[in-house]
Amino acid sequence: MTAAPPVDVDDDLWSAIGDPTRRRLLDLLLVDGFGTATTLGRQLPITRQGVAKHLAVLDRVGLVHGSAAGRERRYRVDEAQLGRAVAQLSSVGSAWDARLHRIKRMAEAIQAEAPRAESEEN
Repeated sequence: MTAAPPVDVDDDLWSAIGDPTRRRLLDLLLVDGFGTATTLGRQLPITRQGVAKHLAVLDRVGLVHGSAAGRERRYRVDEAQLGRAVAQLSSVGSAWDARLHRIKRMAEAIQAEAPRAESEEN
């Protein structure tokens, strides 16, 4: 099993996605297509100002983009940037799968060697 070539991981992107509230905001935006801090705040147990701060973080890493809509900003998910995040996650997952597979093979080799070493001692 060959691991996919590693993708450079964007720590700022993953820091932004690491927050459960921001992941929930992304989910809501993906389902609804767009939202404002006010409309999103109605669906979350935080204030409108809290939602706006989380949206600013997501905007800073390019996961969402806001555009003026009257007195508010209307946010949409940037699907290309979200795709980049998914590709990074897939790459990291593949790399860890390969590492764990190697560890398993090493453990199996050690386990297979143990009975042979015991029989040689006796």
